[in-house]
Amino acid sequence: MTLRRAVYAMCLASLVDSGLAQAGTNDILIGLDSKITYGAEGQTNGAPGNDAVLVMDISNPAKPRIRSSLPLANSLLGPPTNLQITPDGKLGLVANSVIHVQEGNSWKTVPDDKLYVIDLTADPPKLIDTVAVGRQPSGLSISSKGDLALIANREGKSVSVVSIQGTTVKAVGEVPLEQQAAAVVIAPDGKRAFVCLNLVNKIGVLTVDGQNVTYDKSLDIPSAFNPYNIDITPDGQYVIASNTGAQKNNADAAVVIAAAGPHPHVVDVMTPGTGPEGFAIAPNGKTAATALLLGTSAKDSDWFKTKRGELVLMSIGTDGKLTVTARAPLGGLPEGIAYSPNSDHLYVANYIDQDLQVFNLADGKLTEVGPRLKLPGQPASMRAPAR
Repeated sequence: MTLRRAVYAMCLASLVDSGLAQAGTNDILIGLDSKITYGAEGQTNGAPGNDAVLVMDISNPAKPRIRSSLPLANSLLGPPTNLQITPDGKLGLVANSVIHVQEGNSWKTVPDDKLYVIDLTADPPKLIDTVAVGRQPSGLSISSKGDLALIANREGKSVSVVSIQGTTVKAVGEVPLEQQAAAVVIAPDGKRAFVCLNLVNKIGVLTVDGQNVTYDKSLDIPSAFNPYNIDITPDGQYVIASNTGAQKNNADAAVVIAAAGPHPHVVDVMTPGTGPEGFAIAPNGKTAATALLLGTSAKDSDWFKTKRGELVLMSIGTDGKLTVTARAPLGGLPEGIAYSPNSDHLYVANYIDQDLQVFNLADGKLTEVGPRLKLPGQPASMRAPAR
């Protein structure tokens, strides 16, 4: 009887551990910004205090559901990649780039330096720590091992190096860049990272050795105007930088970089359209997708005067080249974009419409699934777990 109980206890512990290991792997994080609104006169800054971070369960890919909302600051002013889940699904990291402070009768943005740490194994998920990082932290990336995060800092002109050990998250270093940094991605083998130096139109290359991260300016790669978002194929062969600097009736560029050799370099440049801020590569590496803004946040008299954005699906060739295979209409100011774990569904969050669209991917086509899911605020960013 004692032996049977012991075996039962061992099996139960194994099941619990397995369940914990899977916690959050079917989640996506969505950051809501209540402070910035858009109308006929363009952008208006408002009072802080009502931002949030949503934890959304996509176990049923076609029917996502919100399982938690945490009252945490989040900002539209930064790439929609300021948050990510560790590969084991246990932790969510959220960097907040700016806060609003009152100046007379108006509100102005000033840099923040906070990184929120969320325990996704808790029910409901909960904030367990707040870590100080660089000034105006924007895009972040978590390594495939889940033991390291890098954060691109705009005002800080640096990349923060953050250690992840279990539930302990700690800033352990700062890599000076001498230039504003908008977004960063860590290669799957954990030996390199690529950072968007958006104001000088270049991609910086970082060497990663454990927690020792260094930057060699001589390896900078020319990009198109304002590289703003960045991702890497699961095999580590190609980095794709999404650039948003042309705008106003000009198509923006996606720059493809051969990333694996001793000297990473550009191998292709194409354009999916105007305003590709939201950008992601599928977990299976076969497709990439971007949500085009198309001027949906501009004044009535400016830019394209459109009320809708557009989703663009692209195949990724063996040479890294992107080919557009499908397009679909989106709502106003589409920012965040994420793939399901199986790469068969896409999620796009519309800031102005405050909703989420779900698309099924099959044979290079996009099919919207079900009615849009209404969100309790304006979605400024969205991210799936690191892979």
